[in-house]
Amino acid sequence: MLDLKGYGPAILEGAVLTIEAALASLVLSLLFGLLGALAKLAPLRPLRLLAAAYTTLIRGVPELVLMLLVFFGGQMLMNELAAQMGWGHVDVGPFAAGVLTLGFIYGAYMAETFRGAILAVPKGQLEAARAFGMGPLLVLRRILIPQMLRHALPGVGNNWLVLLKATALLSVIGLEDMVRKAALAAGATRQPFTFYFAVALVFLALTTVSTLLLAAAERWARRGEGRGP
Repeated sequence: MLDLKGYGPAILEGAVLTIEAALASLVLSLLFGLLGALAKLAPLRPLRLLAAAYTTLIRGVPELVLMLLVFFGGQMLMNELAAQMGWGHVDVGPFAAGVLTLGFIYGAYMAETFRGAILAVPKGQLEAARAFGMGPLLVLRRILIPQMLRHALPGVGNNWLVLLKATALLSVIGLEDMVRKAALAAGATRQPFTFYFAVALVFLALTTVSTLLLAAAERWARRGEGRGP
């Protein structure tokens, strides 16, 4: 059994913060992803170009660089705007910066997932809904999104697993997650392998539980498929 030299509670506390950051980033990425997918399929060319620029930016810039840009550059920009409006100093914390960055990054991948899922929905269903007098928002809420989620769930699950592991980058901007807690413990005890191995085990446990839950969610989403009348 690993001897964590009394740092076990601190690492568990960091693990809770890691989960919170991952879940908050997931919610934000789903929002960005849905908006990005709808923009990519919009009839308006400016929206399609904007969505294409968004996904191209994310694919071309490393996640760590984007995180540092948001944390440092975004804070500078907000303070300049605050100064012009006569407000005080604005401090963007590492949690908010990390969540915004991960949500923004993985929103681009979610957008591609949702775009493919939307295209998989039969157009006849959407046309029938419009023929019954449903408005665009009602069609989106009652027809498109429920059908789309069934097709999008595997891709969303894969993106979630990658996002969960990417939270390790948040330690670079000062978030007191379990990676940073492990780094501090490793520096104090000079036993880096012990603490980073413990963090690896925690991530493995989180991804394993996530995989099981996602498999159950996929089975639930596909219930009734293949059954006769």
